[in-house]
Amino acid sequence: MSNAYTSGYPQNPRLTRAGARVSGRVLASLVGLAVLVGAFVYAGRRDPQAQADAEQAAIGSSPAARAPLTAPQSAVGGDDSAGASASRRKTRMPVQSPLRQQFEQARDLYAYAQTLRSRADAGEPEAIWLLTRVYDYCANYSNAPVDYGNDTRAIESMNMRSSAAMAAARSRVSERCARFVPADNLNYPMILVKRVEAAKAGSLPAEASLLAAGEPLEKTEDYRNNLIDRVVRSKDADAFSALAPVMGIASNGRSTGSAYSRAAGTQFAELAWQLAACQLGQDCGPKSSLMTSYCANGGICSQDPQQDFASFVYDAAIPRQGADVVQEMVDSLTGEERKQ
Repeated sequence: MSNAYTSGYPQNPRLTRAGARVSGRVLASLVGLAVLVGAFVYAGRRDPQAQADAEQAAIGSSPAARAPLTAPQSAVGGDDSAGASASRRKTRMPVQSPLRQQFEQARDLYAYAQTLRSRADAGEPEAIWLLTRVYDYCANYSNAPVDYGNDTRAIESMNMRSSAAMAAARSRVSERCARFVPADNLNYPMILVKRVEAAKAGSLPAEASLLAAGEPLEKTEDYRNNLIDRVVRSKDADAFSALAPVMGIASNGRSTGSAYSRAAGTQFAELAWQLAACQLGQDCGPKSSLMTSYCANGGICSQDPQQDFASFVYDAAIPRQGADVVQEMVDSLTGEERKQ
């Protein structure tokens, strides 16, 4: 139900068990993970070493997150056209709400969640939505903190290309989620219930995340297309990001409304929706929840600690010939005019 994916490393039995402990977002993002990993592997075919790195990053990334998507890796196969695309992306950056900024900046997510609870109990849609984001982000850690730490050390000791970055991302999760414990029951059913509550209270991102999780408020094509239209018109970065997983391969062969059909149903469409979210103001920086979750849960990590999501995607996930196509999708979703 969010931007994170599980990772399991069959070479190590303990890590295999860790991969089986999945959070709500992991279970909800099966399709999104397949699309994103496929995109990285596809890009890797341009270069044997890049392909090997992509396959290594995807080891065990399996059954199971908006979104989500844990995934960013190093600059592989970057070129001048990708750089040009990156310059086109540096347009206006809408400011996120203070509550959303606090989610990204809080060092102690347990304390942050406490500040949200009274507002969530009062039925405030944004507060309920952000509580579910905290629970989603911290679920893998909180369900077994000791095992999570042991697995992090085991991953670091593997000495793979992405091991250090993945261990650093997991350590960041451990630090931010340190006060959550198994008794908090941050599990998929609980997160799903809270997402439904947020959606019914009026949270568009929560409503979009339910569609991406296969649990929409209504199961009709008219509702689906209307929701997609509402998300695009809202220019709500969280809603774009939450909807991204269902707009990729999962939309292949399905109606999305003629206005958005060009940004749906292909292996790069999900990336386009997430890139649009970044352009609309979602924090997609090097230590954002997006980048952290991709790396901590999916093993797709940038080796450049200063690289943001957009730069990473254009470097490592999109072939040179596809960069302009993806940017055109992003522009069509955000309403930006292309600058040649």
